[in-house]
Amino acid sequence: MNPKPVARAPVSELLSQLPSVDKLLLSEPASGWIAQYGRDELLRCIRFVLSAVRQKISSSDLLVAPTEQELLAQIDARLAVRARPNLRRVINLTGTVLHTNLGRAVMPDEVIEAMASAAAEPCALEYDLGEGKRGDRDELVEELLCELTGAEAATVVNNNAAAVFLLLNALSNRKETIVSRGELIEIGGAFRIPDIMKRAGARLVEVGTTNRTHPKDFVEAIGPKTALVMKVHTSNYVVQGFTAEVAEPELAKIAQAGNIPFVVDLGAGTLVDLTQFGLPKEPTPAETIANGADLVTFSCDKLLGGPQAGILVGRKDLIQRIKKNPLKRVLRVGKVTLAALESVLRMYRNPATLPQRVKVLQLLTRPAASMQAQADSLIPSLRDVFASCGLQVTAQPVKSQIGSGSLPVERLPSVALAIAALDRANEKKVVRLERLLRGSDTAVIGRISEKTLLLDLRCLTEDKVSVLRETMLAAAQGLGTTK
Repeated sequence: MNPKPVARAPVSELLSQLPSVDKLLLSEPASGWIAQYGRDELLRCIRFVLSAVRQKISSSDLLVAPTEQELLAQIDARLAVRARPNLRRVINLTGTVLHTNLGRAVMPDEVIEAMASAAAEPCALEYDLGEGKRGDRDELVEELLCELTGAEAATVVNNNAAAVFLLLNALSNRKETIVSRGELIEIGGAFRIPDIMKRAGARLVEVGTTNRTHPKDFVEAIGPKTALVMKVHTSNYVVQGFTAEVAEPELAKIAQAGNIPFVVDLGAGTLVDLTQFGLPKEPTPAETIANGADLVTFSCDKLLGGPQAGILVGRKDLIQRIKKNPLKRVLRVGKVTLAALESVLRMYRNPATLPQRVKVLQLLTRPAASMQAQADSLIPSLRDVFASCGLQVTAQPVKSQIGSGSLPVERLPSVALAIAALDRANEKKVVRLERLLRGSDTAVIGRISEKTLLLDLRCLTEDKVSVLRETMLAAAQGLGTTK
């Protein structure tokens, strides 16, 4: 015989059993919460929890009223969640070193110290200490940028898209800018070069075709309204096969013959030849200027390994025109960014030490054997626990990518922890595990490929190995064991 269902108390009776806000506010743990979070915040959380419980009772989702201790536990959890920063640290095991959604470049300790010092104290941001009068904040890094790129002048804005936008608005507003059709790229977040040009007031003149553009295409497009000849480095994709593009030196000659500035958007940007560190070739601003470019723009938080910023280097007269544009003030960077940028630029005066000092290059140049050693140290402590959950943990060779539109077809040999189901009955646990790791106090971000969770170890620093181990063990406990 089936047992008779338990009679549910009336909604009004269940609601009457809930303690009042004042009673919870006078409970034993409340004084500690007030000291830690403040009385107003505690009130907000008490009211939120009570409101949520009342709603569940009214909709019959709760058959009995929670006890006061259960409510206090919910309030405690709510307080903790609201106190947790929204900008949380994560362990990036996606296999993408410069992950735009995870903040791109991780900066060196001495750069972080420079940022902290600038944030904590007054500093001579726009003050000439020698003359005792207002100065120019760009001077903090201009000399270094000119030294490292061979440019006459430089200025800095908050990212490379802003640098391109400012350049176009200052030099090509209501005038024409000639660009090869094959270089009308879309960058992250659906921002497209044609859209940026339109918003900047520049009139786009497309030349050539998607896969082939010739010198005559540029020559024939130059007219009385032409303000710029522009080349965009296609750093986030590669067109292969039957292709042709106009080299920078030839474009520079065409622009010079028409008395028109030749500008190049390098995108990712790097200040040194990466091949000396065993990495793929990427053009540098110095090479581009040597090839005849009048202006070059590039990012600081990608291959360069610094803070988010967009850098413009080139001819002094053009940089001065750009700096006089009112939008320059709108797009300028603050003292913390400039402190970081100056610190990382100084490292480039000694290129031989960059792989040891610049964290991005440390991660990009890690040998696969280093990741294999980490996998070998982690797997023994994880294998049995995950097996009890119906999952297996193995080391698997994978390919990492540089990311953020840098060298899109190049891959770096790496090693990943591969977590897969022992049988079909446990396949859903792989997805649950990915969610548990992502929701952990220290979020671990990997990727699922062919029903396997891959945790690429390229970006796992030694100080995070034990953190990863404990986080994975806790996630396994959250999965529960198979019967």
